[in-house]
Amino acid sequence: MTTPTCRHCGAPLTRTLVDLGLSPLANSYVPPERGDIPCKTYPLHARVCDACHLVQVEDAVPAQDIFNEDYAYFSSFSDSWLAHCRDYVAQMIRRFGLGPEDLVIEIASNDGYLLQYFVQAGIPVLGIEPTANTAAEAEKKGVRTRVEYFTESAARQIRAEEKAPSLVCAANVLAHVPDINDFVRGLAVLLSGNAVFTVEFPHLLNLIRGVQFDTIYHEHYTYLSLIAVERIFAAAGMRVFDVQQLPTHGGSLRVFACLDGAAHPEMPGVASVRAMEQAARLDSPEGYAGFQDKVRRVRGDLLDFLRAARGAGKTVAAYGAAAKGNTLLNYAGVGPELISYCVDRSPAKQGKLLPGSHIPIYGPEKLRQDRPDFVLILPWNLRDEIAGQLADIAELGTQFAVPVPHLEVFSV
Repeated sequence: MTTPTCRHCGAPLTRTLVDLGLSPLANSYVPPERGDIPCKTYPLHARVCDACHLVQVEDAVPAQDIFNEDYAYFSSFSDSWLAHCRDYVAQMIRRFGLGPEDLVIEIASNDGYLLQYFVQAGIPVLGIEPTANTAAEAEKKGVRTRVEYFTESAARQIRAEEKAPSLVCAANVLAHVPDINDFVRGLAVLLSGNAVFTVEFPHLLNLIRGVQFDTIYHEHYTYLSLIAVERIFAAAGMRVFDVQQLPTHGGSLRVFACLDGAAHPEMPGVASVRAMEQAARLDSPEGYAGFQDKVRRVRGDLLDFLRAARGAGKTVAAYGAAAKGNTLLNYAGVGPELISYCVDRSPAKQGKLLPGSHIPIYGPEKLRQDRPDFVLILPWNLRDEIAGQLADIAELGTQFAVPVPHLEVFSV
């Protein structure tokens, strides 16, 4: 068996962050008529590059098999995420003086969840989105969208056909790119003068500190630190000039980058995050040691809770057919015998089964019909939002639980 190599620098990958065994595609929801057919599984093994410190999983699955016309993730089904996007748009308009003469491009624009707010402000936009079903929803919001993967070649075609953008943005897409070098070279092609690129991604430092292993799945090819991102950007002639720390997705970074020769001065946020990562030893093997053991403890605590509930005759339902929940449930080997069903607000997921575990998915109204004893909130980063939405069943005795960073049962 050959040793895999780093997708950025090509060095051999000999260090493991965590090995989660075999797992199905986290967003490949199963039609009920296929419920008796086991899902195809692939290795899910996160490794650390000792040379450039990029954390990554192998290319076990072609991107086209993940981001296809039936991709089930629609960004607009989280109220808190939409509020986050409205705030981002207002900030960017103020900070960079954007107006009707500018163009804003978003890479992986999904269903228009973010660009719709630039449209409402009268600023021209272009979305680049590989999944046709989400792009169709974006067009309904007035978001002009090209259905294609973003690559260096695509960037050159866009520059030939469109005006130069003032702002290029991406939210949680950098991790989804199998060829991160090609993607970042494409960014450098789109940028000119003082144009800005912003990208948000869950911060690797928080993943390690908070044992957020359930954010590891096949469509997340990389798990990013500022240390790694600065190196990757520098190789393409770009530099980071500001970093903001965000509460989203369990703790994220918003990185602002530009071409090397642009006029943007480096802001204090860059040095602050660099210092945090160095203090956590993310620039050395010590920063990544012991993570597998912490992951095993989370799995053990979850199984103890679910088995105890079943033994006591209590019912457990799950909220949120999220990819992170599917990683967790498949790693723990949980199925309908421990969690009766899952609910989700997205109609694209309702009526299907969770991949691997084959737990059935319903709309949230089923919780009000059944009033289970416990609701396990799988997207733990939205725990307060979800618990607030379910305050009525909490008043009738339903309790909530979150599995990460440790098993916690709570009431509202």
